[in-house]
Amino acid sequence: MPRLNRDGVNIHYEIHGSGPALILTHGYSSTSGMWQGQIAALSQHYKLVLWDMRGHGQSDYPEDAAAYSEALTVADIAALLDAVGAERAVVGGLSLGGYMSLAFYRSHPERVRALLIIDTGPGFKKDDARDAWNKRAHETAARFDREGLAVLKSMSAERANVSHRDASGLARAARGMLTQRDAGVMETLPSIKVPSLVVVGADDTPFLAASDYMAAKIPGAEKVVIPAAGHAANIDQPEAFNEAVLSFLDRLDGRQQQRAAS
Repeated sequence: MPRLNRDGVNIHYEIHGSGPALILTHGYSSTSGMWQGQIAALSQHYKLVLWDMRGHGQSDYPEDAAAYSEALTVADIAALLDAVGAERAVVGGLSLGGYMSLAFYRSHPERVRALLIIDTGPGFKKDDARDAWNKRAHETAARFDREGLAVLKSMSAERANVSHRDASGLARAARGMLTQRDAGVMETLPSIKVPSLVVVGADDTPFLAASDYMAAKIPGAEKVVIPAAGHAANIDQPEAFNEAVLSFLDRLDGRQQQRAAS
């Protein structure tokens, strides 16, 4: 599999299919493997780019805490698009990956054709809510420091079998990438000018209100609720998830009639 060297940090990525670029970013403490159920469907018409964020999966786990941040993650996405020869792409992700996709749009709107925001929150308007989130992120980091990868067994089902080399990268990613510093991403929502799809699992209770908020604030955004799905809607109900995303992408690229005929 190809690897991208980012100032000494090797980033693992995969390319599936050909066509317009579509890059998907996994959630915190997951890996690119979470998209296995989407590869066949989404690579049929797209160059699907999957990757492991720094500190996760097959990417490097730098020891320097400063190597983990929102800004560096956004720069990693830009560098990956450069590596696959894509000036613009459909940019999306789940949870932290969705937040980073919004952050990428904030920094590089000219490189985004459309957004896929899946089981995601846009951040916090109030400092006390952000502080509470950051406190939980630091507590998660401390648990990984103390207990290692065994912590994953107590998390959601889709993360219980995720493959990481050790827990150090996850701890540092929690402190540097999962924590938030301002309301900048949330404040960007009304200025988003590309087609946007917000997807949320019907049982993903902590993110239902956030999904409603984003769908209301992003001009023209569409929202799909996936029945009988939790925080990893694409894993819980892959067929329904793929159908929702493909319908959105078909309309984006004018393939509705072609797909209906087939």
